[in-house]
Amino acid sequence: MSKASPADGPDVPIRGRLVIFSGPSGVGKTTILQRLFKACRLPLRESVSATTRQQRPGETDGVSYHYLTREEFQNRIDADEFLEYTEVFGRGDFYGTLKAPINQAIAAGEWIIVEIDVVGALKVLKIHPDAITIFVHPGSIEELEKRLRGRATESEEALTRRLEVARSELEVSEKYTHIVNNESVEQTVDEICQILEAIATQ
Repeated sequence: MSKASPADGPDVPIRGRLVIFSGPSGVGKTTILQRLFKACRLPLRESVSATTRQQRPGETDGVSYHYLTREEFQNRIDADEFLEYTEVFGRGDFYGTLKAPINQAIAAGEWIIVEIDVVGALKVLKIHPDAITIFVHPGSIEELEKRLRGRATESEEALTRRLEVARSELEVSEKYTHIVNNESVEQTVDEICQILEAIATQ
């Protein structure tokens, strides 16, 4: 069984856990997770999603995504191999979370983090009601809009769509056990680490 290594105490045996990690687009989830894996002493691992979209230059199968054909994806749906799946933005590309890697990681004593939207999170919770749920909050929809506009990477139409989705996600955030306001990346990573390490010692 894996162990946590808090600085102020001896190694503490822990069991594998599933961590659901959500937040609206533009809130900084990718950066937070990258730093969390380096900062937190728990055996954290990120779940790799399956997708039907084409593999891009620089991406690695099994690391970036599990790349499947539409037929392969459908066969896995029919075999009930997904915790959840969805078609993203109506582009015809499917994404999903496979059950087997999640179960294997938990059995190995790892804390596997699934970065997922709120709709997918609610589906996963039906199968794993004991999952740890963390929602990264921008503080306000106005702050999120400011961040998205600051990136200057999308059209006004795309920005409007993202903000509409974000509003619905913020409404559902109350269903998460832990809500962390991302005022700064360092503070957010520290708070999430404290949450997870406190759970590990329970």
